[in-house]
Amino acid sequence: MVLEIIFNGLNSIFGPIIALDPMPHNPMLTIFLISTIIAFVTTLANKLLVDQDEMEASRNEMKQFQEKMKEAQMSGDAKALAKAQAMQKDVMAKQSDMMKNSFKPLIVTLVPIMLMFWWMAQPTNPINGVLVHLPQFAYYVLLVPLWQSLYGMFYGGANYIPFVAGWLGWYIMCTFAMTQILRKFMGFKSGF
Repeated sequence: MVLEIIFNGLNSIFGPIIALDPMPHNPMLTIFLISTIIAFVTTLANKLLVDQDEMEASRNEMKQFQEKMKEAQMSGDAKALAKAQAMQKDVMAKQSDMMKNSFKPLIVTLVPIMLMFWWMAQPTNPINGVLVHLPQFAYYVLLVPLWQSLYGMFYGGANYIPFVAGWLGWYIMCTFAMTQILRKFMGFKSGF
């Protein structure tokens, strides 16, 4: 009942967009738009919920600690090694805090994204039938044959058309690209 209401809402929002898509029977542009929206929401959640300067400082501190630990182990100096091991507890606590902070956006965005995926995977949804023809080079670089073989393993070994990705593959490609662009635009200091 609740899912039906949510799916009807998503149909009313994205139905007209699918109808405006140049290829409504194969709405690649609509999936691109959905992936851009989701990439924007997740990137914005990351920007607002995670202190980027603190994360960068923690990463740098962890990198310095690892270098000191490696140097102490390589030198065989017992004092330097003991000093590095004494720092380890503090560094691990900071790393734990960093991990907790990085999960905040995931907690906020997980349910809406899962609902969106569930809606896109519905058999009656035109998005579920999307086929994206990829150039041969991109087909192999993006490891599409690997994903198709894994998908076939779990879903009955369906036959696949060479150099074609389905809606999920297209969504992942678009989301990855748009997330990188949005992170750069929003001033993130570190990568994906």
